[in-house]
Order: sequence, then structure tokens, then C-alpha cells
Amino acid sequence: MQVLFKSRHPHATDLRDLTERRVRFVLRRLVWLVPRAEVQMSDVNGPRGGIDKRCQVELRTDGAGSVVVASVASDWRTALDNALARAARFLTRLWHRGHDTRRMRQRFVGHER
Repeated sequence: MQVLFKSRHPHATDLRDLTERRVRFVLRRLVWLVPRAEVQMSDVNGPRGGIDKRCQVELRTDGAGSVVVASVASDWRTALDNALARAARFLTRLWHRGHDTRRMRQRFVGHER
């Protein structure tokens, strides 16, 4: 899986390593479905502080198009983990829906014969 990282934050190299490890770990069971992940980190309020760390994760999937999820939190790690968790849940549900409908169609077709 290719992981792309974008950020204008001064600590981007630290965030880059953390982000790549977290993306690969969280999506390790869905790596066959996601050939490319793009993560963007931004500080919404700048130096003013507050709950302003934003993480946007875009997953390019084979067959399902792009999945974009964003999360805002008080620190980078929480924003990243929340966005990745939401993206993983979405992909899992999407895969199960496609898998279940195929199974239902096969059962239905099998009873017609």
C-alpha cells in the first residue's frame, strides 16, 4: 500500500513516520482493498490552540472509489486514530454489504432452478 502524507506543520517528519505506521497497522487486514492512502494533517486555528488538529484520510479503493474521512481533535494522534478508525469501519461495512448481497443473490438464483 502506498501512503502519501501532506502537512504544512513544522513537525511534519515526526508526523509522517507516525502516520505511515498507524495507517499500515489499522488497515493491515484491508490492504488488498486499499492500494493507496493519502493523509492530510492541518492545524485549523494555528498557534491559538484549542481543539483544532484536523486529519483527513482519503483511501483509494479497488472498485469502491475513494473514501474520505476527516476528524478534528485536540492532538494529532487522536485526530489520526479517529479518522483511521472511521475509515476502517466504513470499508468493512462496505465490503460486508457487497459480500452479503452477492451471497443473497446466489441463494435466490439457486432456489429458482
